[in-house]
Amino acid sequence: MNAEALIDAHLLDGKLSRGELVAQMLASEAPTDRARPFYEGMRSLGARTPELSLIALRLVLAGRRADDAAVVRLRDLVEAARAGGSQAEAARLAYGAELSAGG
Repeated sequence: MNAEALIDAHLLDGKLSRGELVAQMLASEAPTDRARPFYEGMRSLGARTPELSLIALRLVLAGRRADDAAVVRLRDLVEAARAGGSQAEAARLAYGAELSAGG
């Protein structure tokens, strides 16, 4: 799995614990210079890496700016997707759209 898919599996599906996610991501090099500081943080913090950092990294990996507004928007979509119910699928689609939108 690539870094984006690993983060998505953790954030949206809970398929990986944060520790597993960080370990798998650190097994490979940071894919871009913009992502390198996030990888250094994960190396230092391990499983204690904040979820907001992972969300910001996901934006960076998508070529987007990880400003406060974008991180909060993506976090809200992740929470809605995790909550399940009638809005979960719409939240997942909006999450994908947010990451594919021009940044």
